[in-house]
Amino acid sequence: MSSALELALLSCALLGLRHGFDYDHLAAITDITSVQRTWREGMRLGLLYALGHALTVAVLGAAVIFLHLGLPSHLDAIGERLVGATLIVLAIYVLFTFFRRKPGDGHRHAVPASRIALLISGARYTEWKLRSFANPALPRPEPFRFQYDRGSVFLVGVIHGLGAETPSQLLLFLLAANLGGTSRGFLGLLCFIAGLLVMNTIMTASASGVFATSKHRPRLQMFVTSLTAAYSLIIGTIFLFGISDKLPPLVR
Repeated sequence: MSSALELALLSCALLGLRHGFDYDHLAAITDITSVQRTWREGMRLGLLYALGHALTVAVLGAAVIFLHLGLPSHLDAIGERLVGATLIVLAIYVLFTFFRRKPGDGHRHAVPASRIALLISGARYTEWKLRSFANPALPRPEPFRFQYDRGSVFLVGVIHGLGAETPSQLLLFLLAANLGGTSRGFLGLLCFIAGLLVMNTIMTASASGVFATSKHRPRLQMFVTSLTAAYSLIIGTIFLFGISDKLPPLVR
């Protein structure tokens, strides 16, 4: 029994490490860190994304372990499409923020808008454009003011916690609970979250370092930022159409 429990807990930790390296985590963390002013800011917001993800996993895991609830079978599909939608918006956000800056501004004077601001401003502009055909004198709407902040990053992490694989992985916590009781299952959940946070911390530090280094090299920065946005857009589209199972595994 002890050996089986130790194996289950080790599997939880390794699964958390692997889950932290999924396609959606790579896309979200690189998007978030690519448009920050400093390495520290990129680290702070990247880790808030990871904490938001961990919170969702903790809530779902607790429901599985303590209440022995089965998660809806269609939750994977819904979560996958939500993740895809947020990745597409993140990609648009990165491109909009990066290319709207004036030459020579760098990260010092860039004031990025949030994804919420981009969506609402876009909706307002579309409505104005349509109505202006009938009334050309209609004044153009002001951009919606809602700055890119910690809350929006945390919310993206919460949404990504409902991703394509998280619900099925939570069954491992129930296995750990069956091997040694509810407390052991909760320990398995903590091992998974620890592995997830360790991997996301490493990824955030690496991405923040790359973007902080490239900001003094405009051509390199443009290439890396464009590549980041393109990757997020492609992965987001794949998730949105529910075909993430066609992607090759990043870790075998």
